[in-house]
Amino acid sequence: MRVRDMQDEIVRLKKEKGVCVAAHSYQAREILEIADFTGDSYQLSVLAAKATHSTIVMCGVKFMAETVKILSPDKTVLLANPTAGCPMAEQIDKELMLAIRETNPHYTVVAYINTTADLKTVCDVCVTSSSAVKIVNALPSKDILFVPDSNLGAWVARQAPDKNIKLIQGGCPVHEKVSAQDVHDARTACPDALLLVHPECVSDVTTLADFVGATTAIMEYAEKSEHRDFIIGTESSIVENLQYKCPGKRFYPLTKELICPDMKLTTLSDVLCCLKGDGGEEIVLDEETIKAARGCIDKMIELGG
Repeated sequence: MRVRDMQDEIVRLKKEKGVCVAAHSYQAREILEIADFTGDSYQLSVLAAKATHSTIVMCGVKFMAETVKILSPDKTVLLANPTAGCPMAEQIDKELMLAIRETNPHYTVVAYINTTADLKTVCDVCVTSSSAVKIVNALPSKDILFVPDSNLGAWVARQAPDKNIKLIQGGCPVHEKVSAQDVHDARTACPDALLLVHPECVSDVTTLADFVGATTAIMEYAEKSEHRDFIIGTESSIVENLQYKCPGKRFYPLTKELICPDMKLTTLSDVLCCLKGDGGEEIVLDEETIKAARGCIDKMIELGG
């Protein structure tokens, strides 16, 4: 079956069954083309919650589908590829978090949205990479425990000097691979390019960048900039997506290692099977988990809105 034929069938089934497809920006181009919503994990959750559809198919990883379910408990939420997880989201479980809280009783626990629904139930507030600095600065507590991404946490700490931020060692294994040597090599190869990187990269990389921001912010910066050449320091699919959005500009990956294997698992065939009813995984969360995790997200909306 050709790609275009599969896309046409997916569009037909979406209309027939009243299904909405949400795709993270790291997904393949052929999936983004048939999605109703695209964006980062939080954007997708908010858009999916506002959608009138009763069923949401998430093309991304599990924590994203869980966040959609938390914000839309009455909707059926399907993860297009059941094996698509997130190593960072699974680095700290609920039991470990409770133990950490016990030894840090006066700290406000800030959880990156890239965490499981279960972990969110025992944290105080969620943040995204784009809202983290604003939210941390807005918290009344000076003592902050930031989990699980220590690289994002270190970047936030540099911009929130009045806070005492304690980090737990963890992070994105893909972004952590990038080094200052990679920056040197990329700048040597593309001396006229601006370097745009994600704050999940290590400090040695973010301190060398021309711009540091979330995936959406990186894309917006590149689109609006009058500059022509850019080195992109986040998942390699963003290089391709920007090439489509800005055909008059040139984009280069910071390193060929910036590939998320979990994001690459979801295929157009997975989406089609999901819509046919013989694929995907329904996200099921009990009422207690949804209520407790929702408090963490609601606090984020309150402070970051």
